[in-house]
Amino acid sequence: MPESTARPHGEGLTDGERYTQGMGVRREVLGDAHVDRAGAGTTELTADFQDLITRYAWGDIWSRPGLARRERSVAVLTALIALGHHEELAMHLRAALRNGLTVDEVREVILQSAVYCGVPAANTAFRIANDVYGEA
Repeated sequence: MPESTARPHGEGLTDGERYTQGMGVRREVLGDAHVDRAGAGTTELTADFQDLITRYAWGDIWSRPGLARRERSVAVLTALIALGHHEELAMHLRAALRNGLTVDEVREVILQSAVYCGVPAANTAFRIANDVYGEA
């Protein structure tokens, strides 16, 4: 593992620091309104999950230096299309624009996914993108 990505000898952020960093990245990528809604909807049942995704997904993975947010958005869009996670796809289509992708670039990602994820998956992704981007 390259030294720049390793955490030798337990070095790294504390859980609290990772949460704080994650919340900042989460707000930058998804927007304050979305994060505030997620926070307001947190229940005793979902509190641990909200903490997990803030620390792990946003504080660890989205905060790594190896890929720019644009590149991370391309990877996320493709994975969500492939797996049929439509609600998350809508959220990340909005985030992709905040991360610097254009609608034309998103179109290309969806077209590319048609080849590797399937035409029906891309067809659904285009429908969702039309709804999200107000072109329905």
